[in-house]
Amino acid sequence: MPALTPSRTKYRKSMKSRVRGNASRGNTIAFGDYAIQTLERGYFKGNQIEAARVAITRHMKRKGKLWIRVFPHKPITKKPLETRMGKGKGPVDHYVAVIKPGHILFELAGVPLSVAREAMSLADRKMPFKTRFIVRENID
Repeated sequence: MPALTPSRTKYRKSMKSRVRGNASRGNTIAFGDYAIQTLERGYFKGNQIEAARVAITRHMKRKGKLWIRVFPHKPITKKPLETRMGKGKGPVDHYVAVIKPGHILFELAGVPLSVAREAMSLADRKMPFKTRFIVRENID
């Protein structure tokens, strides 16, 4: 399966920008009972999201439900190796999701706490930043 990419975009390339501040949206558990939340900022590549998803679903053994709360919308360009300076911006290499501290990445429901904690731990090893495991407050 290819890495996650947007089906269509308004503009092919975007400016670099800076990742500042904390997540003001997507920072609470909305669907599941367990979640993994970021503690650092950075870019989350499409292939890293897919690797984390595969790690979670393989550990759950087709039980429970998984929600992916991030999608890579931002295009990252790269010029070919050994190319001289100038001659414009390079072609789009991959897409990333911009992650701020406090953002929920994955949510789980329908599995025991021990299974969810281990699945999220496996996914955490695929991520380029620190995360923490959180549980919904009003869970029975």
